[in-house]
Amino acid sequence: MTIPDLLKSSRVIAVVGLSAKKMRPSYGVAEYMQREGYRIIPVNPNETEVLGERAYARLEDVPEHIDIVDIFRRSEFVLPIVESAIRLGAKAVWMQEDVVDDVAAKKAREAGLFVVMDRCILKEHSRHLR
Repeated sequence: MTIPDLLKSSRVIAVVGLSAKKMRPSYGVAEYMQREGYRIIPVNPNETEVLGERAYARLEDVPEHIDIVDIFRRSEFVLPIVESAIRLGAKAVWMQEDVVDDVAAKKAREAGLFVVMDRCILKEHSRHLR
């Protein structure tokens, strides 16, 4: 699979660490992806709603299938998120720019997930699908 293949075949993106603060990168990226037709599911225990979507405290609380788990958390918090993505049967984990965890990436790949690390989903979507 390639990044364009992933983006074309996915519809639901859980954004872990999505903030309701409009100045945060997570908000701008999620807003763009939502405008492009993706269903955005905020995952942040400190939010109740972001971009008109109900927020969930944990990935395990999301009541529908997730295609991509987009991670806006510091690298040291990535492994448990990836482990949740594996358990939930997500298609891919996407670690945003400056988010790097080689151990988590290896674990995800071994479980059959597509992994993108240290890249912005907005920039990749814009580059490949606009």
